[in-house]
Amino acid sequence: MLRSEVGPLTGEHERLVTVLGMVRVEVFVSMRDGGPGRPLKDRHALARAFIAKVVLGLPETRMLIERLAVDATLRRLCGWERASQVPCESTFSRAFAELADGAVATRMHEALIVRTLGQKLVGHISIDATAIAAREKPIKPEKPPERPKRRMGRPRKGEVVAPKEPRRLERQASMTVPEMLADLPTHCSIGAKCNAKGYNTSWVGYKLHVATADGDIPAACLLTSAHVHDSQVAIPLAKITAGLLTSCYDLMDSAYDHPQIAAHSQALGHVPIIEHQTRRGEKPAIEAEARAKMHANYHNADDVRYNQRSSAERLNSNLKDNAGGNHVRVRGAAKVLCHLTLGLLVITVEQLLRQVV
Repeated sequence: MLRSEVGPLTGEHERLVTVLGMVRVEVFVSMRDGGPGRPLKDRHALARAFIAKVVLGLPETRMLIERLAVDATLRRLCGWERASQVPCESTFSRAFAELADGAVATRMHEALIVRTLGQKLVGHISIDATAIAAREKPIKPEKPPERPKRRMGRPRKGEVVAPKEPRRLERQASMTVPEMLADLPTHCSIGAKCNAKGYNTSWVGYKLHVATADGDIPAACLLTSAHVHDSQVAIPLAKITAGLLTSCYDLMDSAYDHPQIAAHSQALGHVPIIEHQTRRGEKPAIEAEARAKMHANYHNADDVRYNQRSSAERLNSNLKDNAGGNHVRVRGAAKVLCHLTLGLLVITVEQLLRQVV
């Protein structure tokens, strides 16, 4: 019926139709009726066009407008009958800013996860972060106030010692999710890490933290500044994910090896499987234990389950290679998160359909 209405469909058109049918853009994007001023352009059509931009792999809005001008089928799928009805680039920019300010992409993704996985039992949730390069000027963080110096050793009799300020992980134990999110910095900054080959790399931009369910399905995501350590986002991300679906195991790498994170995972009713971070004096004992297990051909059950954490790595690669993760052309944390969430939304639909097939 759709082919008889709009004409022949290519593979990209069919992907777009599938994503739009599951996302239900019209439910989340509101249109302002009446009121003073010039009437707004069709926000439903603009939202569909932004999803089409991800499906087609177009890095810039200008390329999307050029494609809509020559592709009549794509134009009609988005909601415009004639090429003259397609708005200009500035209108696209204003509409995207409205989507970002209203967190529309996040609400669409959360609703999709609740509708498809909310009533199911998910085995594993893999939490990981990936670097997001942006075209912005980094903001230098403010230096913390210097603490008064005191002499080494035991304090003198009657000397009052100022208590240490609790760290962010310690403060998160008594905070709500909105308070945790407000406490996390989201401005553009400089991040650094050691890559898989052992070399130190740095980037300017942000860091995307994603909770990945079985089947390489992104369940929830958060965006922070690039310099924020991965462990600082584990607790709020786990709380958000637990509110959307029910899972059994939390899989994390050695960056999340903290007692507060493991205790919070157990408080949610999950089993934390976190790679142990080798500390001073532990390396020889751990290497000896690993050699003994290898010679005995012993495979721990937690080690076998931990291999499922590779789904987070596959998701990060899929986002950057096929869903616009390497083509961030917007500025500001809200717009960057909206751009990345649209990519995760397309990935979620396609991975869910692969599970059904």
